[in-house]
Amino acid sequence: MRSLAGLANEIRRGNSHRGAVPLGIHLEGPFLSHLKRGVHTDSLLEAPSISLFDRFWEAAEGKIRLMTIAPELSGATELIAHATKLGVRCSLGHSDARVCEAEAGYTAGARSATHTFNAMRAIDHREPGLAAYVLDKRPLFAEIICDGIHVDPMMVRLYFKAKNEDRIILVTDGISATGMPDGVYMLGDMEVVVRDGRCTSDGVLAGSVLTLDNGVQNLMKFTGASLKTAVAAASRNPSILMGIEDGWGTLEVGHPANITVLSPSAGVIETFLSGHSALTVDSVSA
Repeated sequence: MRSLAGLANEIRRGNSHRGAVPLGIHLEGPFLSHLKRGVHTDSLLEAPSISLFDRFWEAAEGKIRLMTIAPELSGATELIAHATKLGVRCSLGHSDARVCEAEAGYTAGARSATHTFNAMRAIDHREPGLAAYVLDKRPLFAEIICDGIHVDPMMVRLYFKAKNEDRIILVTDGISATGMPDGVYMLGDMEVVVRDGRCTSDGVLAGSVLTLDNGVQNLMKFTGASLKTAVAAASRNPSILMGIEDGWGTLEVGHPANITVLSPSAGVIETFLSGHSALTVDSVSA
């Protein structure tokens, strides 16, 4: 509750420090499957509960925009419907759901999938499971961590072929070690080892050190996607999912001038925040 209140306060401050603007909170837990929890602490997972969610909502001052939830859990569809009515986008993930359970989550209001392939029931030819459902369900948005570690490039290509281009979303799942050298870092109270781009805690993947520009570059490299398509997956598409496309994710007169200027190979040339260049001395000299 303290964390949610603190995040809500940070969002309220906006870009007073001329930095990136947090647009909302993603609850990646605690309504997750014990079988597909990743590095989430098992004892901290909770059964879906409208009353508990409402406490989160109050602490966050209504600034929860996205919630990952395992649809197969008892009470999940009711919570998805409740959160959806409040404007929260519910995302299927950290889940061992079968197709019928995934469909129940979608019917209740879920509109995206968290970290496609990761912490999901794997594809099987007789019980396709959540991962296959995500690929097959055309209207469903689908995130992917495109670092070549969380998902093999071949599976990224399969994902790209299966999903409509306006439904793919690039995310980083980046932790605080992003941009830092190899070493040992903390993720909450967990010790995470970062080596050669891989973040692990007790041998289990624990987030990434991927940056979004590298995610765009990797999608182009792995799939042959155009720069336009890859950039949309990192900007316009998530804006549409979140229902904020009127102000974010497009270059339009009257929109906030938060712009990343890329080269044809998706290298970052310059960044503008609210119309002001965010170039540093180091980046200018580089």
